[in-house]
Amino acid sequence: MLVRYGRLAFWWSCQCGINTIAKWDFSYAVYPGIHGWLTSCLPTLMNYDALIIGAGPAGSSAAAILAEYGHKVLILEREKFPRYHIGESLIPFTYGPLERLGLIPKMKKSHFVKKYSVAFVQPNGKASQPFYFFNRYDRESVAQTWQVLRSEFDQMLLDHAREKGAEVKEETAVQELIKEDGRVVGARAKDKNGNVTEYRAKITLDCTGKEAFSATRNNWRMRDPYLNKVAVWTYYKGSRREPGIDEGQTMVAYIPDKGWFWHIPQHDDMVSVGVVAEGKYLTRGGVKDPKEIFNREVEENLWIKEHLSTGTSNGEYRLTSEYSHHARHCAGPGLLLVGDAFAFLDPVFSSGVMLALKCGVLSGETIHQGILEGDLSPERFTAYGATIREGVENMRKLVYAFYNPDFSFREVIKRFPDAGGAITDCLSGDVNKDFSVLWSQIREFVPLPEDLPYGEPLAA
Repeated sequence: MLVRYGRLAFWWSCQCGINTIAKWDFSYAVYPGIHGWLTSCLPTLMNYDALIIGAGPAGSSAAAILAEYGHKVLILEREKFPRYHIGESLIPFTYGPLERLGLIPKMKKSHFVKKYSVAFVQPNGKASQPFYFFNRYDRESVAQTWQVLRSEFDQMLLDHAREKGAEVKEETAVQELIKEDGRVVGARAKDKNGNVTEYRAKITLDCTGKEAFSATRNNWRMRDPYLNKVAVWTYYKGSRREPGIDEGQTMVAYIPDKGWFWHIPQHDDMVSVGVVAEGKYLTRGGVKDPKEIFNREVEENLWIKEHLSTGTSNGEYRLTSEYSHHARHCAGPGLLLVGDAFAFLDPVFSSGVMLALKCGVLSGETIHQGILEGDLSPERFTAYGATIREGVENMRKLVYAFYNPDFSFREVIKRFPDAGGAITDCLSGDVNKDFSVLWSQIREFVPLPEDLPYGEPLAA
């Protein structure tokens, strides 16, 4: 009993963060006033149905689903929204999760640039015909998507979660997960004023994005064997755009050694533009300054050079690396990984936001059913993990093919005309289906990777 050890024991308990006062055996009669003094020193204890770490698309969508069902949900977000984030181009099958969330009307009323197509550009500036989504999908729904400013889009998602009833604490950084008997029971977090609070929940969702808070600390984070590119990007104002319906199309512009530029038109006459390639290629000749790297690569594609010539960079050049990683497990006792924290894939086909929203919605639905049935064991999330991994693996195969110098979509479709529809489906985000025929066809041109053995829950 703590009281036996005097004031030193109480001080030490406070410093160590012992967290559940109910566990302590002490007598108010023996030590008058101890309760008020002790609890003022300790973190506050708060309980929820679901604790969500991270307010990006995955976290906000999961929170909205759970709060809509009436569950008590808390989001802890390290930053103050709105905040900057890369990943601005949505693909057609983002529509499904947005529709489930009830956000399509807001998206249609927004000033985000409408996106109907994607096109590819050779280094000499020759562009392919645009691949219009409405040639395969309904023009009034799936076939029209958006180019978004993530600070505004993510704010919309977070506000929506609030409207559904989720509680949100911004500028609150999670320091560690709390475990008892091998199960995650919550997290300890510090707010902007330095106050530490313990939050407990039936289940904790790691939605920390590429940082992958829990996967990193549990040694679950696995790098992709091949997809480890480097990206350098900036923003231009006043650069050239395509006319009419093509104004909002994503352009993928090739450079040597299977590198590529993205060119994503945004509202307010801004364009997101960046280059992705192997680090050794981008830093050849000892060049390491992001601005120098970017400007040198602009010279490698005539279309990019001409379109940027009429605009001006905002002056800030950003760089990131390790573009693809996977978590060994989707879940553990009391813990679920969602969105990029579960898997982060090379962005060449803009799948990130779609996968994050799909993860968020599916996780919310699965947790809701688990709460109703009194079962939030890791095994509950087996189907969730398998569904997301299937989508990631299908998209990953096309990414691998894209980076192979012997691969060409045009040549595959020329030999196998029926492959065009399957390729379009996968690139558009319709990733949970059987593509075995397509993979057999593509393997006649280039090798494709086998599925990685990741994603199953860690049993208790």
